[in-house]
Amino acid sequence: MVERADSGAVAAETPVVPGVGKRRRGWVLAGVAVVLGGVLGFHRLVPNWPGRMGSLMESFLPWGGALVVVLLVVALVRRSAVALVALLLPVGVWVDTFGGLLLPGEEGGGRELVVVQHNVSDENRDPAGTARALADSGADLVALEELVDPQLAVYEKALAADHPHHVVRGTVGLWSKHPLSGEQVVDIKPRSIEVGWSRGLRAVVRSPYGDVAAYVAHLPSVRVGVGGLASQRRDESAALLGRAIAGESVEPVILLGDLNGVVEDRGLRPLTSQPALAESGFAFSFPAAFPMARIDQVMARSATVGHIRTLPATGSDHLPVVARVTLE
Repeated sequence: MVERADSGAVAAETPVVPGVGKRRRGWVLAGVAVVLGGVLGFHRLVPNWPGRMGSLMESFLPWGGALVVVLLVVALVRRSAVALVALLLPVGVWVDTFGGLLLPGEEGGGRELVVVQHNVSDENRDPAGTARALADSGADLVALEELVDPQLAVYEKALAADHPHHVVRGTVGLWSKHPLSGEQVVDIKPRSIEVGWSRGLRAVVRSPYGDVAAYVAHLPSVRVGVGGLASQRRDESAALLGRAIAGESVEPVILLGDLNGVVEDRGLRPLTSQPALAESGFAFSFPAAFPMARIDQVMARSATVGHIRTLPATGSDHLPVVARVTLE
């Protein structure tokens, strides 16, 4: 007679190898760290299609440092040596790319201009307060965008005492402590935008250190949607502005403006490939309530842009940025 197995007998269990799960998770973390390092270091190789995804990723590239910190914490909790070693790659790439922006910057020399860039917002409910803050900044040059009536008169009145020279073209303007000449419109209007759109100007600043060509620009807005980043107009406008600056005969050149893009964004390559960028400071300027990116830029050619920083919030949805530009 065949005996039946006891129904209460305990089934044989598969042996568990201690630490296998932890090691597997460590390799996953290591893989993520390597991918992150590759994206940070070779973001230009990421295709910009569909939906200009490369530009969208580059808009938030500095925040890759926050992802590195998260991975570091997880690796420490997991006690994964392989993940910690792999994290050396993204840490090194991020420090090489953005580490210099954390430094305080060198002290400015005698040949320098203090400049302020601010999109004051056409919906600003406190233009008088914004104007006072700009007047108190002590800047040699103040570049403003989204100037509309009747707010324009408020800025003209508040800035007149310290900045007696100014020029406004369309919705952008430049106020200066020093005389201006050669004021003109810079045509950066994309083909698909209606006639009457004017967001670029150029003037020569008669500074104590010689003539300086100053450009003020407000590039078209970009939108993030289901299809990705809609930046075609912005990119076209950047190309037009880049050609204008490339043909400028006066040196040095200072570009101030709301460029609706960060300096890492390949859509601004016609601009960022020419002038010098800020040597230190992140100065995230938008949105003012919780700044995520610096789309308000100060660039220069035949000059050095030192430390760039933000000023306290005004009635605008952008923060003002201020920088010291040392002329060569």
